[in-house]
Amino acid sequence: MADPIALTALLLDAAIGWPQALYRWVGHPVGLFARIIETCETRWNKPARSDASRRALGILTVAILILMAGGLGLLLQALLVRLLGPWNWLGIALLAAPGLAQRSLHDHVLPVAKALENNDLATARIAVGMIVGRDTDRLDDAGVARAAIESLSESFCDGVTAPLFWLLLLGLPGIWIYKAINTADSLIGHREKRWRAFGWAAARTDDLLNLLPARLAGVLICLCAGRGWRVMARDAGKHDSPNAGWPEAAMAGALDVRLAGPIAYDGVLSPKAWIGDGSPQADAADVRHALTLYRRACLCLWLIAGGVAWAL
Repeated sequence: MADPIALTALLLDAAIGWPQALYRWVGHPVGLFARIIETCETRWNKPARSDASRRALGILTVAILILMAGGLGLLLQALLVRLLGPWNWLGIALLAAPGLAQRSLHDHVLPVAKALENNDLATARIAVGMIVGRDTDRLDDAGVARAAIESLSESFCDGVTAPLFWLLLLGLPGIWIYKAINTADSLIGHREKRWRAFGWAAARTDDLLNLLPARLAGVLICLCAGRGWRVMARDAGKHDSPNAGWPEAAMAGALDVRLAGPIAYDGVLSPKAWIGDGSPQADAADVRHALTLYRRACLCLWLIAGGVAWAL
C-alpha cells in the first residue's frame, strides 16, 4: 500500500480548511502566485508592445510559475522525506491540503442558500458576489441561485478534482503547479483586449491541465445524482470554456434546471447559451440540492484517493 497522501490532504482540508485567523496572519499560498503574476503583468503587458511580444512574455510568465511552483514543491517534498523518513507522507499531505478547496467552497455557497431561504436577497447578492465575477447587484432570487450553482459546479473541478488529480499524478509539485496556472488563468486568462495576448498561455495551459479532471468532475456529479448524463453530453460544449461546461452541464441535468444564459459583466451583457432543459427559476432548494451532490462527489474523490493508495 502506498502512502495515503491524497486522502489525508482531503481529510485535512475537509476538517479545518484554511482558517480565517491563519489567512489574516499569513494570507494563502496562492497569494504568492498572484503577486508574481501581477508583477509580470504590470512590467511586461504594456499596450505599446506588439501582440506577439506580449504573447511571448505571457509564455515566459507561465514558465516562471511552473518552474517556481514545481521546483519549490520538489524541494519541500525531498526535504520532508529526509527529515521525516517514513512519516514524510504526513508532512506532504499537510503542505498539499491548502491546494484543495472542499471546505472553503462549501462554506461560501451555503450562506447563499441560507439567505435565499430567509428571503434576504440583498445578503444573498453579497454572498454570491464573493464567489462569482458577474454583476450581482441586479440579480433576482433565481439569478443568485443559478450563479451559486454554476460556481459550485465549476469550482468542484478547479478547486477539488483537478488539484487532487495532479497531486495523485505528480505529488506536491503537481498540485502547486496546477494552482499556480489556475491562479494565472483567473487573473490574466481573459479574452478582453488587455489580456488576450499576454494571458493566452495561461488560459491554454489551464485548459490542458483541466482536460481530464473536468470530465471526471462531470461524471461524478451525474453518478451521485443518478441522472444528468444526457444533458452533460449534449450541453457541455455550449460553455465558452472547453472544460467548465462538463461539471456545469452535469449539475444542470442533475437538478433539472437551466444554467448560464445571458450574464452581465461590468455592465456589459454577455449572450451566453443556456445549459440544461429545466426551468431557469432556480431557488434555495436547488442550491441545497447542489451542495448535497457536491458533498457526495467529494466523498467519491475520497474513495478514489483511498483506492489509489491501496492499489499502489
